[in-house]
Amino acid sequence: MNVVERIKQHLASPVVLFMKGTPDFPQCGFSAQVAAALREVGARYDAVNIFEDPELRDELKRYSNWPTYPQLYVNGELVGGCDIVLGMYQSGELAKVLATIRAGDEAAFVDVMRAGQRYLETHAQGAARHLVLVSRADA
Repeated sequence: MNVVERIKQHLASPVVLFMKGTPDFPQCGFSAQVAAALREVGARYDAVNIFEDPELRDELKRYSNWPTYPQLYVNGELVGGCDIVLGMYQSGELAKVLATIRAGDEAAFVDVMRAGQRYLETHAQGAARHLVLVSRADA
């Protein structure tokens, strides 16, 4: 199985966090913060330790067009990295996104993600923050 197939295999799970380390032993402060936010909202998710697969770590940056880790995916779509996930957590949008996943409501998921994007655009300070939605059909 090639690396893109391995990435797509991981993305078949509803919620996936590609991170440095594991939720119980994060090896990066940003990964630790995202894992803590997911824990606080009671998220069920698969975690992928990018240090265990250097080829995947390198290819995922190209696949997602996102240069840093951690990377959170919901329904096969990139939500974003630490700043975006923490902003969504603080606004309550992260819990809403994950609730739509549990309910299996794709339309509600898209609506909540757009609301999260509007929140980040309004509250972005310093470096530009953006939310990337990539359709699984486009990947």
